[in-house]
Amino acid sequence: MEDGRIIELFFERSEQAIAGLYDKYGAVCLRTAENILGSREDAEECVNDACLAVWNTVPPQKPDPLLSYFCRITRNLALKKYRANTARKRNGYYDAALEEIEDCFAAKDDVESEAEAERIYGCINEFLESLSKEDRVLFVRRYWYSEATEELARLFGITPHNVTVRLSRIRKKLKKHLEREGVTL
Repeated sequence: MEDGRIIELFFERSEQAIAGLYDKYGAVCLRTAENILGSREDAEECVNDACLAVWNTVPPQKPDPLLSYFCRITRNLALKKYRANTARKRNGYYDAALEEIEDCFAAKDDVESEAEAERIYGCINEFLESLSKEDRVLFVRRYWYSEATEELARLFGITPHNVTVRLSRIRKKLKKHLEREGVTL
């Protein structure tokens, strides 16, 4: 089913909208949540909650692209659940991905203004567009979808060590790019 038709079904308040959304994008969102949480059951709960959130926000929202909208909601719910699950303990799997990327950004004691966040968003998108397709996919799959380096190595046909080295080089390039753009680090 096409995204436009799924959104029409949401506007009609048809339950087929949720089925269409889940059939088309549920597997991607489930994998993303499971990568973050490390638990199939928790991931399924997040995807179900994300379906409900989409139901509650469409209408009035008319997301384009629908996959990004659904995935962002799922990811945010998974991160919230992850934080709740690990409030007193460390989960080395997802913490490792966060620790890898955190050096590119400064820790802030106060909430950044929305304008600054938009500027940083634009800088990161500009940086990602400057990468080769393979490096961009590698970066996004690791830091957005939280895929393990072993899985990325298998997908790209390289060693896990090579994945780690490439990601390290990409992070260094990102940090330099952000510094050049005047993003405070």
